[in-house]
Amino acid sequence: MTTAPTASGGAPERPATPIDAIADSYVTTTAALDPMEATALGIPGHDHEMTDLSPAGHEARAEAARAVLRELDGQQPVDEVDRVTLAAMRERLGLQLELHDAGETLADLNVIASPVQGMRDVFDLMATDSPEGWSAVAQRLAALPDAGAGYAESLRLAASRGRVPAVRQVREAVAQARELADPSSSFFTSFVDGPEARAAIAAGGDALRADLERGAEAARRTYAELATFLQDELAPQAPEADAAGRERYALWSRYFLGAAVDLDETYQWGLEELDRVVAEQERVAAEIAGPGATVEQAVAALDADPARTLHGTAALQEWMQATSDAAVAALDGVHFTIPDAIRTLECRIAPTQNGGIYYTGPSDDFSRPGRMWWSVPPEVTTFNTWREKTTVYHEGVPGHHLQIGQAVYNRATLNSWRRLACWVSGHGEGWALYAERLMADLGFLDDPGDRLGMLDGQRMRAARVVLDLGVHLGLPAPERWGGGTWDADKAWEFLRANVNMPEAFIRFELNRYLGWPGQAPAYKIGQRIWEQVRDGAASSARARGEELDLRAFHARALGMGALPLDVLRDALA
Repeated sequence: MTTAPTASGGAPERPATPIDAIADSYVTTTAALDPMEATALGIPGHDHEMTDLSPAGHEARAEAARAVLRELDGQQPVDEVDRVTLAAMRERLGLQLELHDAGETLADLNVIASPVQGMRDVFDLMATDSPEGWSAVAQRLAALPDAGAGYAESLRLAASRGRVPAVRQVREAVAQARELADPSSSFFTSFVDGPEARAAIAAGGDALRADLERGAEAARRTYAELATFLQDELAPQAPEADAAGRERYALWSRYFLGAAVDLDETYQWGLEELDRVVAEQERVAAEIAGPGATVEQAVAALDADPARTLHGTAALQEWMQATSDAAVAALDGVHFTIPDAIRTLECRIAPTQNGGIYYTGPSDDFSRPGRMWWSVPPEVTTFNTWREKTTVYHEGVPGHHLQIGQAVYNRATLNSWRRLACWVSGHGEGWALYAERLMADLGFLDDPGDRLGMLDGQRMRAARVVLDLGVHLGLPAPERWGGGTWDADKAWEFLRANVNMPEAFIRFELNRYLGWPGQAPAYKIGQRIWEQVRDGAASSARARGEELDLRAFHARALGMGALPLDVLRDALA
């Protein structure tokens, strides 16, 4: 097992403070109250348990947040690290309580990041290399029925208070639950019968086999009962309207960004940013396919290039890993200092098939490395490297893996809440988009095809700002996108015109945006704020007669771990 680093980059150990002690204790408390989150953070001791998803579980977690805020009210920061911790915890926990008090957490259901998915996805992160690991899996599987019943209880209570997710989200969740309930297609069936499980059973004996089989059956039953509840009880109460409305949207936007932005100004900026990216795409398209070529013609030329095409998921995984390893080798010691503990990124094909690409961070002791996952739909068998080189940089180095791995590694300075538990989409996803553009600026995307791939992703993220704000706030759509007020139908045509992906992927993405207000725009808005912070630092350096040391700026920013963006802006001012 890899031992946890004791310092970061040779930095002297910073003495722990009373504020650090409160933060560390809160991580221990929340790990016990939310075992799924404990597994995600790599905190041992809870992998055999399940999170209480009932109203009582939500209230227990809210009370833990209230208790910490009361403790923090009596504390004075000892140093700048403390000051940032205090600001970040007050912002994060305060917003968690605002969402709890508004009934948002009880009504948590969407197509990508709710308990419907979380109760399954947590098994991707569990240790499966020993009989002991599989025994924890069996215990957690057996605990799913109670978790599923508690989740239904929370949704039922939220509905009684008038808070029901849109029917589009409920119907999609029903389909996902039914797939997980079907023995012939369920992840749980194949999971406990896979090669790792069979190896563990060979060592652990028939009792482990029986426990896993019973657990898988319990998990399938949980999802069958959840599908019935959603279809028969929740769907008839669910509203047709997808829009969250301005009040709810503003709250979620602050949560995902860690910053309050002018939503109407941001919408206008999104339209302008989309136009700017499209114009840049058109210039690169002319390099690829000749003067006057359209973006579509350039894409067709790139897709037809066998040198840029991969066949099968094995080839995809091998290319992902090689691209990631090359980036680490090229960047370390030149543009970034990358500790040995985070030089390893595992690139994997995910066991799911919904089309998502995502990153999971290392465990606290780095025994589980950071991983990039690609969930490949069954009908997708070829992949284009020109589209996806920028994706590897986004998920890996210098994107999420460098950012999150550096925070986990930074034991010398940061408490465990700062290292492990603080996550802000605008900070994290904004950095990953910033990292993509940075790699272009550093010359790693000079190939016109690879650069078009980066711009393809930037265009999609700019379009999401327009769509998400437009639909959820009921804003007027420009005439070129149909005029009138934004709705799901206009959003579909808008995405098809701006996202160069298969229709099944676009449909999933649209459903995601409609059911998760404020999250998707956090990528591009977060990038905007990161760039504003960097440009502000460069301006300050020039005022002192200096040039900004970009490597030092990035090291300082990443050394703070994830932060609400307003807190980051203040800390780096």
